[in-house]
Amino acid sequence: MSKLLVAIAILTLSGASALAQAPAPLPEPNDVARVLVAAPWELSNPDRDRRCQVTFKLDPAPPGRAISFAPACGVAFPDLRPAAAWILGRDDSLRILDAKGTVLLELGEVENGMYETSPSYTHYFLQTLAAIGKERITDDLFGDWQFSRGGKAICQLNLGNTAYDADSFALTLKPGCDQLVTRFAPVAWRFDRGQFVMLDAKGQSWRFEENDENAWSRIPAMRPPLTMVRPPQPAQ
Repeated sequence: MSKLLVAIAILTLSGASALAQAPAPLPEPNDVARVLVAAPWELSNPDRDRRCQVTFKLDPAPPGRAISFAPACGVAFPDLRPAAAWILGRDDSLRILDAKGTVLLELGEVENGMYETSPSYTHYFLQTLAAIGKERITDDLFGDWQFSRGGKAICQLNLGNTAYDADSFALTLKPGCDQLVTRFAPVAWRFDRGQFVMLDAKGQSWRFEENDENAWSRIPAMRPPLTMVRPPQPAQ
């Protein structure tokens, strides 16, 4: 075989090898991905005595998308030191990968805005920093509230201080509520890891995080946003 043919063969094999090793293109980010990159998150164990900040990005970082951890993560979660990227599974499960593509953690959204590791992994939670940035007690929320959407009040409600069941308090809608709320038909409320949770009679939930003092926005965000605020006080 001539030297020219040998060179061509080597170049052909090199090109084929490069193509074989080229990573698959990332899919377009869906709504779940956009929620993940919208704000910093906190990773914690169930007791929250080990926790640190995690930030998800849409930038490619083989074998997935970029992820960054606060320095405290290496101490709090040594099993995640090799983490290099994140991807979403077909069921929108969140997977944290090392540089070789090995899954270090897999988390599923157990309720709106909160993730928990699947049973085969160490038990961790993931939630937005906004949800845990300010500790609240139930006494702060007893009384009358209203839902607002697009700057317009659409429902008045009362967060009661009487028990609905062992874990939650009673909630009452006042007459004239918008169908968005009446279709859900909430009957109870509680706090869960810094988030406000509203439940219907079947246990389905809406979750809210606090943006400002006495202003809670539903997560994931709706368009236009649904916000729970204190109703304006009548003029004296």
